[in-house]
Amino acid sequence: MSADMQKLIGANEEDDEEEIEMDVKEEDNEDHENGQKHIAAQMMLGADGVMPSTSHQFQIQQQLQEQVSTPGGGAWRSRPLEEKERTKLRERHRRAITARILAGLRKHGNYNLRVRADINDVIAALAREAGWVVLPDGTTFPSRSQGSRPAGDSSAGLTSSSSQMLSQQVPPTSLQGVSSGYCASVEYNACHMKGVFMPTPAPYDLSSSGHSQSSGMVGNGGEQTESLPLIAGSMEVINEQIIGLPPKLPERDFAGTPYVPVYVMLPLGVVNMKCELVDPDGLLKQLRVLKSINVDGVMIDCWWGIVEADAPQEYNWNGYRRLFKMVHELKLKLQVVMSFHECGGNVGDDVCIPLPHWVAEIGRSNPDIFFTDREGRRNTECLSWGIDKERVLRGRTAVEVYFDFMRSFRVEFNEFFEDGIISMVEVGLGPCGELRYPSCPVKHGWRYPGIGEFQCYDQYMLKSLMKAAEMRGHSFWARGPDNVGSYSSHPHETGFFCDEGDYDGYYGRFFLNWYSQLLINHGDLVLSLAKLAFEGSCIAAKLPGIHWWYKTSSHAAELTAGFYNPCNRDGYIAIAAMLHKHGAALNFARAELQFLEQREDLQEALANPQGLVWQVRC
Repeated sequence: MSADMQKLIGANEEDDEEEIEMDVKEEDNEDHENGQKHIAAQMMLGADGVMPSTSHQFQIQQQLQEQVSTPGGGAWRSRPLEEKERTKLRERHRRAITARILAGLRKHGNYNLRVRADINDVIAALAREAGWVVLPDGTTFPSRSQGSRPAGDSSAGLTSSSSQMLSQQVPPTSLQGVSSGYCASVEYNACHMKGVFMPTPAPYDLSSSGHSQSSGMVGNGGEQTESLPLIAGSMEVINEQIIGLPPKLPERDFAGTPYVPVYVMLPLGVVNMKCELVDPDGLLKQLRVLKSINVDGVMIDCWWGIVEADAPQEYNWNGYRRLFKMVHELKLKLQVVMSFHECGGNVGDDVCIPLPHWVAEIGRSNPDIFFTDREGRRNTECLSWGIDKERVLRGRTAVEVYFDFMRSFRVEFNEFFEDGIISMVEVGLGPCGELRYPSCPVKHGWRYPGIGEFQCYDQYMLKSLMKAAEMRGHSFWARGPDNVGSYSSHPHETGFFCDEGDYDGYYGRFFLNWYSQLLINHGDLVLSLAKLAFEGSCIAAKLPGIHWWYKTSSHAAELTAGFYNPCNRDGYIAIAAMLHKHGAALNFARAELQFLEQREDLQEALANPQGLVWQVRC
């Protein structure tokens, strides 16, 4: 019987080899193999599970022959092993080509395709880029007119269930030359960008904003037939007819696109101490010039020392409101800095804006609210992080003061947030608005490329250091290091920062870890409140580029600034994780690298700005 079976199967293989097609997939082979096993099992066992007789086996063979030889009637056909292997190879080759296509679209076209995307996902992404609406069930129609929608759609817009379905889709990525989901109000009247599509909200757009935009396609240097907005960073919700686009996207997501928004920083003294515009007419002319060259928007400092100058929780936003209205009328965007530091005394400061008067009064009776160096000199540029949780500011802690200020700003300018005029809020976290200690104050004698000094000698920070030392079981560690030199010292001149110095000893590692952790804790606390105050808006933090002495083992200038980043430790990972936790963008402050590389004193300072940028970036 086994010989008869082999002959029968061999005949079936010859017939199947002639009829097999080139596009048969591996899954079909598995199906027919399962079918063959099923037939063989039927031949071996009877209907009631008993071994059939010889005559019964012969009848089954005849039935199998008739089933296989009948044209189109063979449900399970045996195929030669060679053809199966060729089919598998063809399928692997097809999948490899698909994977390369999808990888190229993700990398170069900035298409946000899922890992196991297929040709349907690609077609849907291309259709959305061309301005079509692709519903989750595959229904596709133009987005220009309401009448083009498929039958059965309600003219009242998408239902709540449809809205929920949209939010669950994978968001499409930025189109080429266009940022993700954000629209600046600068209009292109003579735009020559090639092949840039500017989508518009459909009448059934889910956006709560009443701000309307127009769309079109920019050709090869041709005239625009419609007024096209320049896509840029803002928190404005636009174009939600692109199915799956979330209502709020990070402003900085321009990966794979040639477009980066341009914001111009306004002068520091554009608003005076009375919170009035200094020169409204001159400012308006300057803004019009920026508008004419298609700048996306402007960046402005909102100074704590101006707005809350006279008394706690008495805010005066008059000058900023007038400025914001001028920017809004010109259809520009705004990036706003919550500046909780004083202006004046640093490089580039051409005006003097102190901290609020009532804070200065508290400081005269309790100078420990300010950062203090080893010699007892106070730095009034910003408040010490030691009082973040101390109620020394008329019954409020420092972080409560910051939160009340940010909440007042959010309430005062609510319409600018709703309309997407304010695209980002940068939260000041230290001197110059940067997340760092004021370790290099010029007024205390620092000169480049000095290493600076630790700023931890106010009573509140010393109390924190004492607590940390006692927890480690070494209460005698509750002190700052002694052999650290002065503000303008070089690392090799000190016993703490020199090669194989005390910075890498047991006490040094304890102190630097505590010192840097206070910085991270401060940023974490303030950004958590900023995220609460500006819920749904993009927030950012500023980090300094301290590149001098980067080629030494200790990275002394970074250590005094609060970045525990010696050659054997990455001090920026924890900061990046903290920013990521709050969804905050990182503004990295550094001088132009090409300019820095031309400076002769970089070699003397063993600086490496390029290396620092690469470390922070990676």
